[in-house]
Formats: sequence, C-alpha cells, structure tokens
Amino acid sequence: MQPEAHAKAALEVAVLVSIGRHPLTGRARRADQDARGVELAMSLDKARITLMHAGALDDDSESALRGYLGMGFQTLTLVEQPRDADVIPALASALSETKPQLVISGERAEQGEGSGLLPYLLAERLGWPVVSGLASVEKVEDGVATLLQALPRGQRRRLQVRLPAIVTVDAAASAARQSAYGPARRGELRCTEALAVPDEASSEWTVQPARKRPKRLKIVKAASARDRFKAAAAKAEGGGGQVLTDVTPEQGAEAIFKLLKEEGVLR
Repeated sequence: MQPEAHAKAALEVAVLVSIGRHPLTGRARRADQDARGVELAMSLDKARITLMHAGALDDDSESALRGYLGMGFQTLTLVEQPRDADVIPALASALSETKPQLVISGERAEQGEGSGLLPYLLAERLGWPVVSGLASVEKVEDGVATLLQALPRGQRRRLQVRLPAIVTVDAAASAARQSAYGPARRGELRCTEALAVPDEASSEWTVQPARKRPKRLKIVKAASARDRFKAAAAKAEGGGGQVLTDVTPEQGAEAIFKLLKEEGVLR
C-alpha cells in the first residue's frame, strides 16, 4: 500500500493575474476578478498555488502585482513580455512546463483589450476544457472537479469537469481578502523569459477614447441564498406596461422603440 501522503497529493493550481485599473482614479491595482480567483484558489483543500502574470514590469505593474503577493504569497512568476506581444504562446509554454491541474483566471481584463478571449484561446492551444462564470469549486476528487457556475438572477448550476482544465471566475465568487503591506513588499517577483510573439492583429487597430455605452437591462447576480431568493421573488419594477393586441407592425415597432428609450437603452 502507498502512504496516505502519496495517495492525496497536493492539487497544483495556477492563477493567472493581470494589472487592474481603478474605475475612478484610473490607477493601476490588482484586478478584482483575478483577486477573486486567487481567493478561490486559497479556499481549495491541499492546493499548491502558483501566481502567474505575463507582461512588462514597471513601477505601476509592480505595485499592482505586489497587491496579489500581499494576500499571503512569497513568490509570483512574471513571464516577461513586451507590451505589443501576444501573451498566449508565452503563457501556454509556461503552463506546459509547470503542468498545473487547474488554471484559474478572471473573466476579462480591466484594461487593454478586455475581450475575455484569453482563457478560451489558451484552452484551445493547450487542448483543455474551459468553464466560465465560476462561483466556487466544491471539491476536487480523483482528477474531477465539481464546480458551481453562476447564472443570471442568482441561479447556480453544478458541473463536473475532468482536469486539467481552465476556469474563469464570476463576480459572484467570494470577494478577495485585503492585501497586507508587509507580505506585499517582502514577496518576490520571480522573472522568467519566454519567446515574445508580436500581436499582429492589434498593430492594425485604431485606438480611441471609449464612448459612454448604452444602458444595459439589469441582470441580477447574487452571492448568497438569501440574495438569490430575493432576486427570484422580486416583483418587476414599475407598473406602466401595456399589452398590445391586434396592432399593426408599425405600432408594435413604435411601442418597442418607446420602451427602449424609457429604459435608457437608446438615446
């Protein structure tokens, strides 16, 4: 018989972290969803966690990355890449070398492209499954992870996925703990080099200041059972709706247009 220590080996987890941006001041900080991903990894039993970031190192990025170290880590792996590089090959190479069983990331970055495609492109390159919108990881047993996925209106869906896999964290996941100044300053940014592949697509883009987006219809996401019950039982706001019957297409279109104007979707 094998010793129990070998029977229950540590779960190898890699958390991909990025440089966030404060919504009011615009200053660099740890990204909220990535920090939630780190918190989720810390909640796993017998997990050996590696923090990983691909990008350039400067004063702003170092300050933000040390925010993750301040959550209780001694090292963070920095895969150095120039600002105009495609980080997918570098991350795929680094993950192939470290061979984690579970990779956790936020759903999208707070600056840069912010497209949310990185986990999917990375999973495609590695040949791993990907699960989005995670609220929690319930357990990992015999190479299979049982996940709780967040759905609109506070609903949850239980999924099972065979490892290795990539998961993205939803805003319904547990909030990250505060970053402690002492551990953040004492932690080490361990730099590694990787082949830099230019991002040819981004070189053809035209970047301009973003315009104010149209107002989206409200989607309720709740973290607790109490909040989910309130969201499910809540009555629709407002009482000015009307039922249209036996109207012409033009009248129906006019009514829809009026509703979208009232909701602020159209201006």
